[in-house]
Amino acid sequence: MEWERGAGMMRHMTDVNGLSIGILGGTGDQGKGLARRFALAGHQVLIGSRSAQRAQDAADSIGSGVTGGENAAVAAQADIVIVAVPYEGHKALLESLRAELAGKIVVDCVNPLGFDKQGAYALPVEEGSAAQQAAAVLPDSRVVAAFHHVSAVVLMDPAVDKVDLDVLVLGDDREATDTVQALADVIPGVRGVYGGRLRNAHQIEALTANIISVNRRYKAHAGLRITDI
Repeated sequence: MEWERGAGMMRHMTDVNGLSIGILGGTGDQGKGLARRFALAGHQVLIGSRSAQRAQDAADSIGSGVTGGENAAVAAQADIVIVAVPYEGHKALLESLRAELAGKIVVDCVNPLGFDKQGAYALPVEEGSAAQQAAAVLPDSRVVAAFHHVSAVVLMDPAVDKVDLDVLVLGDDREATDTVQALADVIPGVRGVYGGRLRNAHQIEALTANIISVNRRYKAHAGLRITDI
């Protein structure tokens, strides 16, 4: 592992060049946005869905060499897998892909949220958080929590060259979190910042409800920046 100082902090130099990225739930707005940005950064990107045709349609809408397939095929083929599915289908999907995801870095960006007349709010999760649920379901995978607060609108906007935010990365495997931090860094303007152990993922997921409230009040697409590092 090499490090260099830049942009006010010690930057990790983990090499993620050549890694393929699978996105389960890549037909949704967040998944498509991440797929687009990683493809523009030069990564092979595979979009997963229950329907191979739906996945391919989403891939075609993005271009940049993105391909689509059924979730199991994408999970087996990709080097790193990002989980961006709705929370209600989260546990069942991961249970069905336990074998395909064994040994891989699995990046969970699922936010368990409910909505009512007062807006967004965090849902209780028996395991503590969606990321901890993923770790419980996937004991042979290296689960990392990241990319919770990235605006899909900003990711998909061709007028936005640089995405102005930090991505908090949480996990218990140092090599895995370093890799995901470096992966965040390939998106221009984004910085991956270590945010703690996986047991602290609940408040990161829940904070999304606050950001949604900010966006609604100010008609914005707000992100987070961590100061003094």
